[in-house]
Amino acid sequence: MEETMKDYEKELEASFRKINEGDVISGTVIDVNEDEVTLDLKYYTQGIIKAADMSEDPGFCVKEDVKVGDVIEATVVRMDDGAGNILLSKKEANAVLAWDVLKQYMEDKKNLEVQVSEIVKAGAVAYVEGIRGFIPASQLSLSYVEDLEPYKGKRLTVRVTTVDPEKQKLILSAKEVLREQAREEHDHKVAMLVPGTILEGTVESLQTYGAFVDLTDGLSGLVHISQISQKRIKKPSEVLKVGDKVKVKVLNTRDGKISLSIKAAQDGQEAEEIEKTDVRNYSSGESLGTSLGDIFAKLDIHV
Repeated sequence: MEETMKDYEKELEASFRKINEGDVISGTVIDVNEDEVTLDLKYYTQGIIKAADMSEDPGFCVKEDVKVGDVIEATVVRMDDGAGNILLSKKEANAVLAWDVLKQYMEDKKNLEVQVSEIVKAGAVAYVEGIRGFIPASQLSLSYVEDLEPYKGKRLTVRVTTVDPEKQKLILSAKEVLREQAREEHDHKVAMLVPGTILEGTVESLQTYGAFVDLTDGLSGLVHISQISQKRIKKPSEVLKVGDKVKVKVLNTRDGKISLSIKAAQDGQEAEEIEKTDVRNYSSGESLGTSLGDIFAKLDIHV
């Protein structure tokens, strides 16, 4: 009984609170129709939001996007709409509150589901929290998008990358999400490779320190120069060329990188691990001078 009285006191106190035009208040949706949304404000009267004042998003549908029980924040436009209700606008509240929400989305790197509402020059438009957001063409996909029209009406998972309330600027990116997903898929595939497995691949590039081999399925690995041939070579191009089909043995999979050996795959013997050679930082665009002395020193071979 005591809890009931306390609840009643809170409701009574709320009903006498002062509400002014321009205030941003919240209420619970108790009715939705095509023309308006009715809110319980825990006040002596209800709040009304006209459908046109709900969102700037042209794809917004009040009957589909608003449900009874939803809590909505809106700005008080007029204390009496002519029928004794408080007239509210969610669009006006969005202009103030949504930017803080968007900033938090950006900080949290939150994935958001949006629908492209229109195609514009150099990109697409989608709405988040009722705010118009721009997705540059370069951020729609992992690859270059020449024809933007197929994206109209398409649903995308995006992240907020730029929030500027003063300039009313909201930039979104689908590419950032896709890149992370691709990286996770790649790392999973790499983790599934079992050291010692013999695979077939194609030499895709030659570097001074070794050869990169395409293993298909989006994977490639490095064959260090010391693991290319049984004989001593000064550079990979002495025995390999781009496009060569080779058999390789998986030595290890560390940090999403694949270390391979042609030498071990050829003679069936376990290749020597390169414990002191850090190949994780190598890329196809780097160069590294490697002498025979350096190779044997790194392999820790005693002759």
